[in-house]
Amino acid sequence: MPRIPQEEKEKGSQKWLQILVNKHPELIKPKLVESLKLVDGEEVTWVSPLATDKFAEYSDEQFLKALEIELKKHPLQKFWPPRGPNWDGLAKTNKGKIILVEAKSHIAEINSPKSGAASKKSLNLIRKSLKETKDNLGCITEVDWATCFYQYTNRLAHLYLLTVLNRIDAYLVVILFLNDTSHNSDSLVCPKTSSEWEAVIELLERHLGLPTNHKLSDYVKHIFIDVKVLKDHA
Repeated sequence: MPRIPQEEKEKGSQKWLQILVNKHPELIKPKLVESLKLVDGEEVTWVSPLATDKFAEYSDEQFLKALEIELKKHPLQKFWPPRGPNWDGLAKTNKGKIILVEAKSHIAEINSPKSGAASKKSLNLIRKSLKETKDNLGCITEVDWATCFYQYTNRLAHLYLLTVLNRIDAYLVVILFLNDTSHNSDSLVCPKTSSEWEAVIELLERHLGLPTNHKLSDYVKHIFIDVKVLKDHA
């Protein structure tokens, strides 16, 4: 389903993102202003996950409709098969910026499963688009982006689709939560500092063969939100 209603979550990155977007958007607004270089009068409107929309998450053509954008130069269906990325959050500004959000609160979330494409045709299209993205970004690696850190690579590919192929002012904002104790599990490593997350991201990007300053570098932003601060505002 391209629109997936969610329950109000009790733990993890989904919980904190729901709280951040619906109850305390003022905590992330200054970080977005700084990261995206928003100008005076440029306001952010959250599209998902909204309590008034059953915390729904969007994918496929529905995420484009939710953001009210059209891919006129290179349509989504020619780039990616159905059952594409399910976005944790979506937002836009009144100046035309598009914000695609992924949220993480523990390191294991980075190590996502390989592509679960249902058919060879779908997998071939995914591999073709991933290779196109890799080539455009100047990656020199034999690492298979359809199997390694696939959630991150398919998000990069969709950012490439929007920004490079369709000339849309879009950004991938990865919200990395700090000090998440909601899991109550000793097996999960939940970073307490931004430097811990930065080390993980650097390892991921080096393994994927991403150059230090690739073509999408300015459009991928990592924002750190301390869960303790969210709790203090509860």
